[in-house]
Amino acid sequence: MGQYLEFEENGINIIFEVTDEKRLCLLHLSNSKFNYEIIGESEQWSYVPVEIQTTGNIRKNHRGGNHIGANTFYSLQYQKHMDYFNELGRKLEFALKNEEISVVLHYQFYNGVSVIKSWVDVANICDYNVGIEYISSFALHGIDKEGQSNAGNKMQIMIPHNSWCREISWRKYSLTDLGYDRVNRASTKRISISNTGTWSTKEYLPMGCVINTEAESTLMWQIESNGSWQWEISDIDNKLYLKISGPNENENYWWKNLKPNEAFQTVPVAVSFVNGGFDEALAEMTKYRRKIVRKNQADSFLPVIFNDYMNCLRAEPTTEKLIPVINAAAQAGAEYFCIDAGWYADGTWWDTVGEWQPCAWRFPNGIKEVLDYIKSKNMIPGMWLEIEVIGIYSPNSDKFDDDCYFMRHGKKAIDRGRYQLDFRNKKVIDFATSVVDRLVSEYGVGYIKMDYNIDAGIGTEVEADSFGDGLLQHNRAYLNWIKSIMDKYPSLIIENCSSGGMRIDYAMLSLHSIQSVTDQENYINIAPIAASSATAVLPEQAAIWSYPLANADDNEVVFNMVNAMLCRIHLSGQIMQLPAKQFSLVKEGIEIYKELRKEIKEFIPFYPLELPKFNDNWICVGYKADKKAYLAVWRIDGKEEKEITLSFSVNSAKCIYPNNSGCEINLKSNSIIVKIPQKKSAVIIAVE
Repeated sequence: MGQYLEFEENGINIIFEVTDEKRLCLLHLSNSKFNYEIIGESEQWSYVPVEIQTTGNIRKNHRGGNHIGANTFYSLQYQKHMDYFNELGRKLEFALKNEEISVVLHYQFYNGVSVIKSWVDVANICDYNVGIEYISSFALHGIDKEGQSNAGNKMQIMIPHNSWCREISWRKYSLTDLGYDRVNRASTKRISISNTGTWSTKEYLPMGCVINTEAESTLMWQIESNGSWQWEISDIDNKLYLKISGPNENENYWWKNLKPNEAFQTVPVAVSFVNGGFDEALAEMTKYRRKIVRKNQADSFLPVIFNDYMNCLRAEPTTEKLIPVINAAAQAGAEYFCIDAGWYADGTWWDTVGEWQPCAWRFPNGIKEVLDYIKSKNMIPGMWLEIEVIGIYSPNSDKFDDDCYFMRHGKKAIDRGRYQLDFRNKKVIDFATSVVDRLVSEYGVGYIKMDYNIDAGIGTEVEADSFGDGLLQHNRAYLNWIKSIMDKYPSLIIENCSSGGMRIDYAMLSLHSIQSVTDQENYINIAPIAASSATAVLPEQAAIWSYPLANADDNEVVFNMVNAMLCRIHLSGQIMQLPAKQFSLVKEGIEIYKELRKEIKEFIPFYPLELPKFNDNWICVGYKADKKAYLAVWRIDGKEEKEITLSFSVNSAKCIYPNNSGCEINLKSNSIIVKIPQKKSAVIIAVE
């Protein structure tokens, strides 16, 4: 009989066993209590708290591609553990080692939140190199062990699909839906989701969710990587496991050659555990995100930002074009005005990017004239950068040595006419910093839209053990550079944009103030993206376009405003050409947003009509705030009336935008019946 180590914090129960052979088993990590009788002695070896595959070390198990059965873990012996409190909350650390490596497992709690952040440190303690092919940041066996029915009947898996202009699209699956059926004690079939490259979210968000419908419990996770990552669910010894990692060799071209005395730290993972379903898990993840996000005083009041790109100047700014747009933005109530792409381009803006000097013919009296004009309208000026790339036709393209770029097989990596700069290189860092210095110090810029429109692929071979190793080092170096810029310029707001939402991850978002959620150009299609955004981004960070066109009628203007009003307003479009009545609807929406924005920073999202899909007739997202809630409701098509069931009793409900909506609301004890007469319409409803 081994020694049990039991911990309980923030409603999360953790039980380890140190066996007689000094192996460490993670028997239980859940919001529920543990039943010792459900684990047989022969199964304990499957309850590994970390999975490590070192090069040349054999695996056991009939595994296929599954990340299980690495003998490296079974040779590790428990040394000690630490249980203490830091400024964030409780912290558990477990030290293991064998003759080659030492390993420390980290579990960080956060005060008052049912979330754990997990990561692993590994160090080479021998006198020869040790290759690392895979190491989990989080591993948990038995995620289906609560309840009596089989996994196929009780377990649901939610996967967040992502794509350019079709961001944040969650789908719920049974195991059978995903091709998994338990017919043996172990399976070579796995449910595996991964990303490889510099766009961290080009196909999926680095998140997932497992719901045990019988136990009424939910486990949700997010991988805090701005590059490659992987997670998988499969089974061994008749129970499901979850393994989450940053990059690895099989999926992501990552391999680390750990030299003597060298250490490596995995990508961190945050996991929430709750009684309840998706909304309850998301509530805890939302609270956790607020604890890890860097505070920016300049962005603390959630200013309204006008950006001249979307359905407006479209990367063709000039002094002449900008002046009327600036006037309209100021009149509408914008507080920041960002000049988007093209300000530097003598011709096409795409593959000439990289010198970051204003184009003389676009700004005959200099760009500072326009920036000063923005200030004269009581707005703070901003500018667009894509600092990580150099266009192949940029005047700067030959000013950097090859080791400043991503290199593969002796050639510079190219994607869509751009080279990828490597932020491990001091010359790159110095150049990028000098560009920001000039914009802030010489031009008086207080906002930077930091865009990134390529995927530079699997990584770089320069000073790296593998392509993926080079990529991970670069990713971490870029984050360090962003942090250094924010430390240098605390009043600067930096927006994270990657063709909209191609890097929606909390490696980036823990530092950046704002996330550009989408590049979607059709305002109707923005509705499901805007509604879903709170699953992946804090409302106070989620920048949503509102871009009424010159010929927009009342409904189109209102729909555009509702898309953004409960998140962050990124105003654009052709508001300078709107008739007075439609322009007044823009102003009304901004005025109401300014009344709400103090509450937005406390919003807890929920989904009374479940998570949105692109073909839904009705879409709704709710936000709880103290003793009230706000609902954004869109009627795209279908019947003119919809009942919206809420998880709380309703005392009153009224439409707060627009003022004369024609929307009718009838109350039930815990639901409201909303009637919107016209299709493609939207409203904001306040519920007491």
